[in-house]
Amino acid sequence: MLAVDTNVLVRLIVRDDADQVRSAERFVGKGAWVSHLVLAETLWVLDSVFNLSRDQLVVTVEMLLNHVDLTIQEPSVVVAALEHFRSSRAVGFSDCLVLEIARKAGHVPVATFDRTFGKLPEVHRLI
Repeated sequence: MLAVDTNVLVRLIVRDDADQVRSAERFVGKGAWVSHLVLAETLWVLDSVFNLSRDQLVVTVEMLLNHVDLTIQEPSVVVAALEHFRSSRAVGFSDCLVLEIARKAGHVPVATFDRTFGKLPEVHRLI
């Protein structure tokens, strides 16, 4: 299975360039893998460039997890990160993903200086 980059995933979601959308759809129609990094970058772009709301970002991740032609890296990790993102209204998705990747690898607590992220379970805020 081949992998996709952030810009391919963004085109599939925002559909703002018809030629690129067609090309991306043809590519992923054969099956495509989405890494955690590409997923995190995609959500950052959707938030910062396209101004999607938090609720829209949640729906987007759910859509990607359920997409018939896309395989998300370690979907259980992404689902757990999505739950934190959904319930912790101030923590970014990438922080939630960092926590769940670390948890899966057995490397918690995660150290941070971020006050908001530091409130999540298994995150230790440094002073």
